[in-house]
Amino acid sequence: PDVDDAHIVPGPTLTVYHAFEQQVNGGRVFVHTRTDPYPFVPQVTRIVRELAQDQPVEQAATLDDIRTEVLTPDRLNAAVFGLFAIVALAIAVIGVAGVLAFSVSGRTREFGIRMALGSKPTAILAGVVKNGAVIAAGGIVIGLVAGVALVRVAASYVEQVQTPGAIVVVASAAVLIVAGIVASAIPAARAARTNVIEALRAE
Repeated sequence: PDVDDAHIVPGPTLTVYHAFEQQVNGGRVFVHTRTDPYPFVPQVTRIVRELAQDQPVEQAATLDDIRTEVLTPDRLNAAVFGLFAIVALAIAVIGVAGVLAFSVSGRTREFGIRMALGSKPTAILAGVVKNGAVIAAGGIVIGLVAGVALVRVAASYVEQVQTPGAIVVVASAAVLIVAGIVASAIPAARAARTNVIEALRAE
């Protein structure tokens, strides 16, 4: 069957089976140990030299080291994209907080009138937080639609375009909703502390 022993994610790989004597670039010897394998390298080297004196022994490494080396590019990509995601999330939080802060400053008189008529500060607080959640939800819907459209466009030019699974999408949406609520907390707290007299005097 098709075998790919060179990559973490299997893919199409040219594989040729032949006799060991016909090996052009050497072979591999796997040694199973219960402790640190590196102290056994000299012993393994000596045994190989006893079998074939002209056989070089090089690139001794554990499977964990090889796996780490293979995964290094993927981990680097994950770190870079993660950094971009953090920056994008910070921009989104700042944007939501800025919009709500501007909205709260423009609705000071409204909040004062509502509180003068008996509205509780908790209701004002909940209303502003709700607005933040609505803004975040709207951004998620627009981003999801734009992302699906972008994937379809990219798939027509690039092969094997992969889309994130449902778990990733749901988790991302949850993070953005929480970020929107957190971003609206400061403007909401400011609205809940509105002084009725000063608000009624505001132009």
